[in-house]
Amino acid sequence: MPKSILIVEDEETLRESIKRIFTKEGYAVEAVDSAEKGLALLETSIYDVIISDIILPGIDGIEMLMKVKEQNPDQIFVVVTAYASLDTSVKALRAGAYDYIMKPIIHEEIKQVVRNALRQKSLQAENVLLKREIGHEHDFSSIIGESPSIMTILLEVKKVTDTRSNVLLLGETGTGKELFARVIHHNSSRRDMPFVPINCSAIPENLLETELFGHVRGAFTGAVASKKGLLEEADGGTVFLDEIGEMSLPLQAKLLRVIEDQVIRPVGSTKGTKVDIRFITATNRDLRAAVREGRFREDLFYRINVITLQIPPLRDRKDDIRALVNHYLTRYCDEMGRQIRGVEPETIDLMCRYEWPGNVRELQNVVERAILIADGDVITTACLPAGMTGKETFTDEVFEQKLTIEDYTKAFIVRHQKQFNEQQLADMLGITRKSLWEKRKKWGIPRER
Repeated sequence: MPKSILIVEDEETLRESIKRIFTKEGYAVEAVDSAEKGLALLETSIYDVIISDIILPGIDGIEMLMKVKEQNPDQIFVVVTAYASLDTSVKALRAGAYDYIMKPIIHEEIKQVVRNALRQKSLQAENVLLKREIGHEHDFSSIIGESPSIMTILLEVKKVTDTRSNVLLLGETGTGKELFARVIHHNSSRRDMPFVPINCSAIPENLLETELFGHVRGAFTGAVASKKGLLEEADGGTVFLDEIGEMSLPLQAKLLRVIEDQVIRPVGSTKGTKVDIRFITATNRDLRAAVREGRFREDLFYRINVITLQIPPLRDRKDDIRALVNHYLTRYCDEMGRQIRGVEPETIDLMCRYEWPGNVRELQNVVERAILIADGDVITTACLPAGMTGKETFTDEVFEQKLTIEDYTKAFIVRHQKQFNEQQLADMLGITRKSLWEKRKKWGIPRER
């Protein structure tokens, strides 16, 4: 179906000339001599582009533009003016015009303006569809399981998705706190706006402030250009602050101001930018204890803790293990092009007895690894990590050897570094990646490649 254009021009020769230009290009074109007639057509018809002169009898082009934008903010509107006045052009652009064309009209110029406008509209539509497709990946069905504990938390999540209230997600490492945050966002009215995840422990302290708030040119050595922060990028959407307990007290104070005032002030700037952000935060730490010890601001704690959701560990929802294994088996077989029929009963029973200290993330990694190394079309116990199949678990060994915390940490790194990446190891130990790197250096443990 051809794109449609409405031309509003009181000068007959010019009106017919513009109409011929776009008719030859294959557009469906309507042309009228007044804004009143154009507005009457818009009551019953939809046009991809409106091209209107500014100077018209009766209602002028800018007034028509404003009326059109009230009804359809996304309407592409191009104005035509015979005056080389910057004020006229700026007024039209501020009123919502896509672009302006100066008389005398150059055919190639007006055709290019319309092509650019339609291309931009198409990209915007694709972007909205893409966001919605991504949103489908994070609907409520993306949370796998039907155990009582997971059904209870799902009911709580459904109650808070479309509120403005900030949410604090509590739970052990690997329980899926970011997945829950994405589900909350993608099922809210903010679904078409940005979801910005930020891991507070993964960004070095000296960089976290400028990453969050941005900076102006010259704010510090090396700031050769202004940079918009992640918080400002999330305007209209949701910010997910993972491991918020790792944030320093000075940054906590600055974040508190943003949550209270919804104003971002870049590093080195005296001016703020108004934003609209919903905050979802997460931690595997005891923030109340951190408040008592002076490591976390009490006022910030109550600001982020409007709604608290406790994500259950996998050991408390073992009825969901079979469903989770099947989910990840299907997912990774599709990604890797493997044909795996299933998991042998003995293996699934072993997985159901295992305590899963790394929770769902550990299970996900175990299934992915099993698919990679499986010789046949069935996952057997031989495909599982040694720590799951041995007579003694790693925890049994720790108690038997009476290891200190330091020795336990060292043994844990050596034993699990082939199975998990650096961030996962750090999360499971409850430390930052920087701390993990320092421990490797101290004990001379090379990183597995």
